[in-house]
Amino acid sequence: MNMIDDSSGRETSATRAAYIALRQMILTGELPAGQKLKIEQLRTLLDTGASPVREALSLLTSDMLVERIDQRGFRAAPASIANFDEILSLRCTLEEMALLQSIAKATPDWEERLVLSHHRMKRMTDTETFEDAHKSFHMTLLSNANSPMLERYCSQLYDLNIRYRNLAAGGKNYQNRNIPAEHDTIFEAAIQRDAQTACEALLSHYRLTGAYLTTQLTDL
Repeated sequence: MNMIDDSSGRETSATRAAYIALRQMILTGELPAGQKLKIEQLRTLLDTGASPVREALSLLTSDMLVERIDQRGFRAAPASIANFDEILSLRCTLEEMALLQSIAKATPDWEERLVLSHHRMKRMTDTETFEDAHKSFHMTLLSNANSPMLERYCSQLYDLNIRYRNLAAGGKNYQNRNIPAEHDTIFEAAIQRDAQTACEALLSHYRLTGAYLTTQLTDL
């Protein structure tokens, strides 16, 4: 019985490791949008078995980061202006709803977590740690809505947006924005429980990225 349990645990661990690695490669564009994902190539790349890779790709289809292209094949989810526009529209609608609820139910505990997440984000300098802290800040803003399903959708939409935001960050004009100041405005309004200003600042933050990114996707 112990041997079976150990084997099962190793398989689960290998699948999880493959999932995390492949997810990161898709989000950063190392595995480009629309690229066919061949099990054998990925198995060699990740130095793991075919079964964990296949299971990881199946999990990523649920995340909408991978698509099945035939009975056994997979590809990284394609990118397009239409897809980005839909993601942006849904993010604005759902996150505004969640932020309004979060501020309406504001508590000292939520404010403390928001202060901490904002502080951590401002301290991060390298891309990987900033990305984790950035998502943590945005999700903390919404976390007091007490709506697990709504928060889950917002988190998934955030992840779907990452590939597009990474593409936007590659353009020379992207850094002309004062993004830390945009975050500060959202944060200060939320802490002051000014729901209208917080929502306006959040949606402006997303739409500025959206407007810029759309100009970078004309070839898709």
